[in-house]
Amino acid sequence: MTIDWKAVKEHVLGHKYVYGLLFLTSLLNFPVWYELVRDWAFDANYSHGFLVVPIAIYIIRHRRTELKWPAKASRLGLALVVVGSAGLILGIAASEFFVTRTSLIIQIAGIGLAYLGMANFRKVWFAFFYLLFMVPLPAVIYYQATLPMQLLSSQATTFLLQFIGVPAVRQGNIINLPGYSLEVIEACSGLRSLVTLLALGSLYSWHYMTSNWRALALTLAMIPIAMAANVFRIFVTAIGAYAISPELAETFLHEVSGMLVFLSALVMLLILGAVFKWTEKRFS
Repeated sequence: MTIDWKAVKEHVLGHKYVYGLLFLTSLLNFPVWYELVRDWAFDANYSHGFLVVPIAIYIIRHRRTELKWPAKASRLGLALVVVGSAGLILGIAASEFFVTRTSLIIQIAGIGLAYLGMANFRKVWFAFFYLLFMVPLPAVIYYQATLPMQLLSSQATTFLLQFIGVPAVRQGNIINLPGYSLEVIEACSGLRSLVTLLALGSLYSWHYMTSNWRALALTLAMIPIAMAANVFRIFVTAIGAYAISPELAETFLHEVSGMLVFLSALVMLLILGAVFKWTEKRFS
């Protein structure tokens, strides 16, 4: 497919206000970007944030040949910019980081919609949606979800250990083994890896699935997949402590536990994706 570069040039020159708006938005949101980058750098839960923007840019570039120029600007985009700006002001006034950060994404999406037009925006909307994964969860949601996930992970691990004959007794989030107690702490709840795995799953689904509902189902399947992968990590650690030595569980297995989560989750994602793809071809 050839691109009408003359039409592109006319479109770019005819929308100079968009670039001014983008510059002004970036300037006003500099403190928001600064705090975001700090969270990515110092919070292991969201270190994947450094990859989100480059991936979003790649998605737009990947679909660039599908865009039609010239494109009619969308007034809805400018409305989103206004809504995002209002959210930014309210978020700053209330010292609510989550609101200011999501407002930033709304502004970016609004500028993109105004510049690309509705028809083009529909082809690259996922890039703007993907930016949501760079925003840390609100602290109140994170801490309310952590304890239930700790308990669920410890319950599931205890069940598996007892099923294979390992004498294990659970007390809250502590799994007692002969001569060793394994505590499923906050970092082992699985919530740390859930957002990252959701970002991975949604990207894989968007790229691999042609059916929207299958892509959504595969993305949502990352929630139980992430939880299962976390249980597998705790299970392997418990087996190492029981069958070999507690020192192994606290040193080597502890160091590679994060890798275990992502490798096991990736395997489950690929298997489920292959099943979805098979059903898509089989019943289409």
